Amino acid sequence: MSPEERRPHAVSGQATAHRVRARLDSEALPATGAWRPEHGPGQRQFLDIGSLHLEAGGRLPAVTLAYETWGELTPARDNAVLICHALTGDAHVAGPAGPAHPSPGWWSAVVGPGLAIDTDRWFVVAVNVLGGCQGSTGPSSPAPDGTPWGSRFPSVTVRDQVAAELELSDRLGIGQWAHVVGASMGGHRVLEWAITAPSRVRSAAVIASGAQTTADQIAWAHAQISAIELDGNFRGGDYYDAPPGQGPHAGLALARRIAHTTYRSAEELEGRFGRLPQHAEEPLLGGRFAVQSYLDHHGTKLAQRFDANSYLALTRSMLTHDVGRDRGGVEAALAEVTADVLVIAVESDRLFLPHESERIAAGVPGSGPVRYLRSPYGHDGFLIEHDQVTRHLGGFLKQVARS
Repeated sequence: MSPEERRPHAVSGQATAHRVRARLDSEALPATGAWRPEHGPGQRQFLDIGSLHLEAGGRLPAVTLAYETWGELTPARDNAVLICHALTGDAHVAGPAGPAHPSPGWWSAVVGPGLAIDTDRWFVVAVNVLGGCQGSTGPSSPAPDGTPWGSRFPSVTVRDQVAAELELSDRLGIGQWAHVVGASMGGHRVLEWAITAPSRVRSAAVIASGAQTTADQIAWAHAQISAIELDGNFRGGDYYDAPPGQGPHAGLALARRIAHTTYRSAEELEGRFGRLPQHAEEPLLGGRFAVQSYLDHHGTKLAQRFDANSYLALTRSMLTHDVGRDRGGVEAALAEVTADVLVIAVESDRLFLPHESERIAAGVPGSGPVRYLRSPYGHDGFLIEHDQVTRHLGGFLKQVARS
């Protein structure tokens, strides 16, 4: 038999092997990677803030926010720092992984004793965002009838998320944050905090983010939303009673693959992977390139620790992000910020382009020039370039401490 005659069978064989491996990887996964009480609280604390009226209408009853803290609040309550996480982050900013925390702290090199956000100096709070899946009320949480919200979970906006955090701040007795910092989706909340409640934010840092979602970002998000909704195991959003291996893992993993291409730069992917095959796999015979395996890995990791409905809810909150809505436009809204603001961009970011950071800095009266992370890693530079983040953010916070 000639090589040409053998090739179709080889292609089919390798492709089938990949599909089988992917299925086996998800066989034991529960329908959702959301946190459950049986996992234990870990470092989480929980606060019930009551019902919350939503920007799009209606209300969420009995909202709970999960949060973590580090350091000590001074008697004057003037050293509080709020950290706002990105799309698939959570309140576990620093600390080890464990049964209650599927991943180690995502900014452990930035937050801690003697670090850029020095917990010997600052009382640090991080909240799992409303709509999330790591302890705060979201689609996987019980609705009033005791079953998960699922498809019934209402639309929440960035302003709703900040309104919930304002209530939490009141309950914690924090009248003003010395500093509010966040990157990516977290940067959306930072801006909303500074505009919605200017008297309650003394200083802020907006990292790799924007004041208004762009058409390009909406386009990338649309493909991710479709990947989840078209998964046959999504069941319209009501999949929580599905047996292990029967949740919308494939759709969520595909959404992550799409997203991850925007989190890294073309330069990094080319330099790191080029056209190398994945180990012994032969792309001509249906095997994968190394970069495909890399994306598969990140898709599988997310399916293990996240909830598909939360991914949709939070992505949609990003889509509707616009600080200028009902405020006379973006520039008019930014002009209302009274906090001192640090704006940081990643020069190779292809999700939140640097000109979006320049727009924020130009519009906020208390902002200096944009500081740049010189990095080949793209949007994820804020998670990787710890030395540069420490230099810019740590220096800014030392100024805040002296003011």
